Amino acid sequence: MKTCFCLTIHGRVQGVFFRHYTREKALELGLVGFVKNQSDGTVYAEAEGEISAVKKWVEWCGKGPAAARVDRVETIEKDPEGYTEFEIRH
Repeated sequence: MKTCFCLTIHGRVQGVFFRHYTREKALELGLVGFVKNQSDGTVYAEAEGEISAVKKWVEWCGKGPAAARVDRVETIEKDPEGYTEFEIRH
């Protein structure tokens, strides 16, 4: 069964290659969606795929890459959008 999770990630998550590593982890797990920086300093991401894989990705986003500091993650589950790839948006 497929699902889609939308995340807003707070902390030191810009300027530390967070988007790049988030995309790499999503591709490793076979997910599709996107990640982008927001003007308020957070990172927003959506990923869809098999529930177990999306949950692993969400867990990873709660830690992020080594240079990041994740303070909190807001998570919303929704119906899949039908993305075909995982991209970094600007």
